[in-house]
Amino acid sequence: MFHRLLVCTDLQDGLQRLVQFVPALAAGGMRQVVFLHVVPLREDLNIPKPDTEKVELAKAKLSSALQQVPAGIEVNIQVESGKAIDAILRTAKTYQSDVILMGSQSRNLLTEKLFGSTTIGLSQRIKTPLLTIRPQLMSTFTSEELTLRCRHLFQSLLLPFDDSEPARYAAQQIKTMAETQPDGELRNCQLCRVVSQGGRFQLSEQEEQKMVRETLEPIRNQLETAGLKTEISVRRGDPVTEVLQAAQETDISAIVLSSNNLNPFLGSISSFSAELLRRSWHPVLFF
Repeated sequence: MFHRLLVCTDLQDGLQRLVQFVPALAAGGMRQVVFLHVVPLREDLNIPKPDTEKVELAKAKLSSALQQVPAGIEVNIQVESGKAIDAILRTAKTYQSDVILMGSQSRNLLTEKLFGSTTIGLSQRIKTPLLTIRPQLMSTFTSEELTLRCRHLFQSLLLPFDDSEPARYAAQQIKTMAETQPDGELRNCQLCRVVSQGGRFQLSEQEEQKMVRETLEPIRNQLETAGLKTEISVRRGDPVTEVLQAAQETDISAIVLSSNNLNPFLGSISSFSAELLRRSWHPVLFF
C-alpha cells in the first residue's frame, strides 16, 4: 500500500487544503507526506532568477501542515524555483515517494492540459504511480467530507479490464498493494469489462460467459487471495461511457488506469485512457 505521499500543488488546485488534513491522511495509512510547490523563475533583464518573494509566500501558506502532526507521520514542506517536472522528480527521489498526488483539469484533447503537460512529462520519466484529482472536486468538499476522503483515498478501486497488457499490469499492482498493506486500507475492487455493441464481432451470451471465465475470474481469484473483496461487471456499449457509468453506480475511491502507449515525442497516451482521464470526475490512479 502507499505510505509516502508527495502532494504537488500550484496553490490554486484545491490540494493546498490538505495541509489542514494531515491527521486524516495519517489515519488513512500515510507515514510521510511532502507538500511541494514550484515557483517559476522570473525574468530579470532576460536572466532567469528565483522569485524569492513568491517562494516565501508559498512556504507561509503551506506551513500550517507542520502545526498538527500526529505521532507516526513525517511532514515536509518543499518550495522550489524552476521547472515543475524537474522539481517533482528530484523531490520524489529525495523522499522516496511511492505515490504522487496532482490536480487535473478538464480540457480539450488538443490542449497541453489533456492530462496535464507536467503529468505527461512525469509519466515518461518516472515509474511512481500518479493520483489525479479534479480541483473542482477538491473545492466543493466540506471539511468533514475531505476528512473522509483523506482517510479512504484507496479504499475501493474500479479497474477497467480488457485483458490487455496494461490492464493486467494494473491488476498486478493492485494485488501488490493489497498484499503489502498493514491495516486493510484497500478493501474492495471492481473489475469492469465493456463489450462493444453491434458490428460483426458482437459476443453471444455463451461467448461472454466464456470471456468472464477465462479473463475476469482468474484476476478476481488473485485479488481475493490477496484479501480484496472483488466483484465482476460486464457492460455493453462505449467503453469510456460505460466505465464512467459504472463509477457512478458503485462506491469507489478511484479509477485505476495504466498505459504502455506513452509517446516520448507526442506525449500521448492510449485514446481510451486519455478520454477517460479527460471526462472522469472521479480520482484516477495512473500506473
